[in-house]
Amino acid sequence: MTRRLLSLFSPLAPQRFVYMLQQVEYNPSKFVSWLLKLPDLSRVRRRQRLKLTHKVQVLLLVAYGVWLLVVVVAVWLALGYRWFEAGILIVLLPWAVTLVLILLVGIGNKLLYIVRRPLLKQARRQLQNHPAVKIAVLGSYGKTTMKELLLTVLSEVKNVKATPGNMNVPISHARWVTKRVGTDEDVLIFEYGEGEPGDISRFAKLTRPDYGVITGLAPNHLDHYPSLEAVADDLLSIRHTVADEKLLLNSDAAGLHQQAPGIPAYGESGVGKWKVEKITVNYEGTGFVMKRGDTTLKLRSQLLGRHQTGPLAAAAALASELGLTAGQIEAGIAKTKPFEHRMEARQLHGAWLVDDTYNGNLEGIRAGLRLLGDLEAKRKIYVTPGLVDQGAETDRVHREIGRLIAAAAPDKVVLMQNSVTPAIQSGMETGGYKGELVIEDDPLNFYTNLEHTVAAGDLLVMQNDWTDNYT
Repeated sequence: MTRRLLSLFSPLAPQRFVYMLQQVEYNPSKFVSWLLKLPDLSRVRRRQRLKLTHKVQVLLLVAYGVWLLVVVVAVWLALGYRWFEAGILIVLLPWAVTLVLILLVGIGNKLLYIVRRPLLKQARRQLQNHPAVKIAVLGSYGKTTMKELLLTVLSEVKNVKATPGNMNVPISHARWVTKRVGTDEDVLIFEYGEGEPGDISRFAKLTRPDYGVITGLAPNHLDHYPSLEAVADDLLSIRHTVADEKLLLNSDAAGLHQQAPGIPAYGESGVGKWKVEKITVNYEGTGFVMKRGDTTLKLRSQLLGRHQTGPLAAAAALASELGLTAGQIEAGIAKTKPFEHRMEARQLHGAWLVDDTYNGNLEGIRAGLRLLGDLEAKRKIYVTPGLVDQGAETDRVHREIGRLIAAAAPDKVVLMQNSVTPAIQSGMETGGYKGELVIEDDPLNFYTNLEHTVAAGDLLVMQNDWTDNYT
């Protein structure tokens, strides 16, 4: 406790506060929640580094300005033998810095909302008059992959644009529409990011999609949703805009299918009347055959994992719906490849590394461990910190992760030390895991020195991220 309190008065404290604001995406409530845990600032910035954006530079300037002002005034008071007032100022030093930062971010967010309202209206009008087919991609996981698959395949013959990167909030969509979308696109693809109840309706109101793909349901963002059922309700609110027959729903999302049995499902067995067979998985990618009536598609993708079959099949089926021929679909699927930190494979000193560290969810864990079993290797290593934002499901989910790891039986498991590590260990013990277990206390050092962990012939699968605002 003493070390934690003293760290708040370190000259590095303002930088750590700004770093954490960036980690929580400048959300004041999340920042305050982290601060009230009295973190040890000397142990912050263990996983990532501060990105010096313009906003960060302004916040750093203000934070250090306040810090220096309080220190100078306290010293001046002390020189005048006003020890009590000087002591009070020093005690208030970290809280003064954080209060100013929170006010600055809060006021900035409010001003941005006021400034951005006309932009949202302009984008809505532009989309209402745009003749393109509009596709919404939403779900607890797999959204960016699905969006990029559709973009790649449909671009074989059509003029297609999709929201860039992970910009999946309404204002980012509005800015993209007004600055990057013209009048001659055939297809526009939007990735929706749910963060709190009502988000999907807000996206749909802005973009008015013709088709939708719901990629799955998992206990994410339960710090803002009261339950997993609330997440499901939010995702299914897309039905107020898109008819069931123009939606596709991941067959693994049982909680959604129970509420919306009329929505066509996609998965490893097929999509609607399309049937999937002859699935193959290796380090070069995933292949399968897809049939409907007299039409046969022989598909081969650079994506890794049997779990990619469903999304690839969904992209192929939707491409067929929008008029692409068998040859065009096969050519488009052949161009699909892994995206950054999403089952992205590379070699290091003769070992294969599979990087699946972007965000995370329980279904992704299942997929990663299944891939670990499908691929050949001399030694198999699995690395994870666990999952964040699991709310009341945290303990259950991480015990399940432990059991899944034990069932996959990797030769070595590396767990990043944090609050969920004991639950994962308990699940591994219940599952009877017999391999080597390492608890890593310095994630940044581990990830930057992977060459010391692997040898030629190894397969190492890394899943999920754990930012510093989580304990």
